[in-house]
Amino acid sequence: MYSPGTIAAISTPLGTSGIGIVRLSGSDSINIASKVFLSPKRKTLSSKSHVIQYGYIFNPETGKKIDEALISIMKSPRSYTREDIVEINCHGGIVPLREVLEVVLANGARLADPGEFTKRAFLNGRIDLAQAEAVIDIINSRTEVSLGAAMRQLEGALSTEINKITDKVFEVMVQLEAAIDFSEEDLNVLPRSELSLKLENAQRKISNLLADWENGRILREGIRTTIVGRPNVGKSSLLNALLRENRCIVTSIPGTTRDIIEETISIKGVPLVMHDTAGLRHPQNEVEQLGIELSKKSISEADLVLFVVDSSDPLHKEDKEVIKELKGKRVILVLNKSDLPSAVRETTFKNILCYERCVSTSTIKEEGINELEDVVVEVVFSGKAGHAGETLVTNRRHKSSLVKALEGITEALRALKNEESEEFVIVPLKDALESLGEIVGKVTSEDLIEGIFAQFCIGK
Repeated sequence: MYSPGTIAAISTPLGTSGIGIVRLSGSDSINIASKVFLSPKRKTLSSKSHVIQYGYIFNPETGKKIDEALISIMKSPRSYTREDIVEINCHGGIVPLREVLEVVLANGARLADPGEFTKRAFLNGRIDLAQAEAVIDIINSRTEVSLGAAMRQLEGALSTEINKITDKVFEVMVQLEAAIDFSEEDLNVLPRSELSLKLENAQRKISNLLADWENGRILREGIRTTIVGRPNVGKSSLLNALLRENRCIVTSIPGTTRDIIEETISIKGVPLVMHDTAGLRHPQNEVEQLGIELSKKSISEADLVLFVVDSSDPLHKEDKEVIKELKGKRVILVLNKSDLPSAVRETTFKNILCYERCVSTSTIKEEGINELEDVVVEVVFSGKAGHAGETLVTNRRHKSSLVKALEGITEALRALKNEESEEFVIVPLKDALESLGEIVGKVTSEDLIEGIFAQFCIGK
């Protein structure tokens, strides 16, 4: 079991709160906690597992009480890390938390590295690498749907699928190795046609996981959405309407927005990272020029663009300049100010703009906003925002490994069907197995593990 010393860290955010937690993990956790714990009746800390004990944390050198606390002990292996864990629940202020941590460190613990508690859970075999990565996805979840996807991964849904595929590939490997090693014996090896069926099954399962990769990525990272248009068409008003709050300054003066305003919102479980941009037009000054350059950069990086037009005003030259920037982008056309007499209709754009859908809105009267949200879901997920119960690949590392595994299996299938010798089938299958093993941590480098857990906060 991996256990290089006893670690400690503050596991709750620093700030003012009712409760804060200092967590210890390692073989010396209970002993260290005993040194700094004082019960009201001067009793020593009990080592009984999974109970809560009340008392005080004090500095044994000075005898000074630091804080009133509740202490939880979770003995190995029934703990998060499969090591002895102690959690000290004290008041959530910055000063008491830091003093409790300092006295714990002074009595034998060392400060945990980022993600080291979860790293120990992985190295001690409680979770695999894909499940460990799901922990940070849960922490960073932006919507209920993305939380659900992360929870399914933590529960082992993706790992189960990967292990099933691995078993299929390994079964074929065993048959091929046996055909080589016992070629002179009367061994009952499966015919190549049956081996091909097994590999085709694995190939199909990987292809299905990769087919939903984009949806999984969106749930994990959010879809980068940029609101664009010429000045004073209602871009900031639209963002405020989608947020259901006045986040952006809105005036009748063109060019109010100079910088990129970013907000994350959830639309029916779809996380959108919204960017409200400066209106695109000929700049009036250097500040506006910088804002327009940022707007163009935001468009180039966007997954989805909401192109806002003032439908009460005939199409301007500036509108057409915006359209030039939208070439090759996924666009929803928003005809705003529908409460005013119409001067522009959807047909105006039929031959000058490639777009997915068109929605009419009035941010003043809050009309068309719900319809726009429905259209966003339809465009992004073809109407399927929930994906309830599905196993989704949400991590770029997992996608890369699956692509490499698919390439290996495809090459092996080709060699198998071309009646090439077993060695030419085995080599790409070994590569495929290694790539699949990378996902769940069966095949990992130390650099990869360090890189993954470095993304975690200290205390998790």
